[in-house]
Amino acid sequence: MKRTFVCYSDPGHGWVKVPEGVIAAMGLKAASFTGYSYLNKGHMYLEEDGDASLFVKTYKEKFGVDPKFSERNCNTRSRIRNYHNNNPEAARYFVPSIAA
Repeated sequence: MKRTFVCYSDPGHGWVKVPEGVIAAMGLKAASFTGYSYLNKGHMYLEEDGDASLFVKTYKEKFGVDPKFSERNCNTRSRIRNYHNNNPEAARYFVPSIAA
C-alpha cells in the first residue's frame, strides 16, 4: 500500500490525517493511539509526537515502505483542535471500523 498522507500543523502542534481503513489494514485500533489525537468523519488526526511515530513504524513494518507525506501549515489555530479527542465513545461514532 503506497499512499501520501497530509500533515497539518499550526503554530503549536501538528497531526497526520489517516483514513480509518489504513489504520485497520495495519492491524491497529483507535485504542492504539492516545487522547492527543483527534477524530473526524472516518479519519484519525494522529498527533505528531508519539501517535504519528507509531503510525510510521507500523506502516513500514506492514507494507515494507515508508509512507509519503505532504504538508499543510496554517498561521492560526487549526480547526483540527475542534475535532473530537480520541476516546472509546467518540471512536465508535467517528471511526467505527477501528473502534473496538
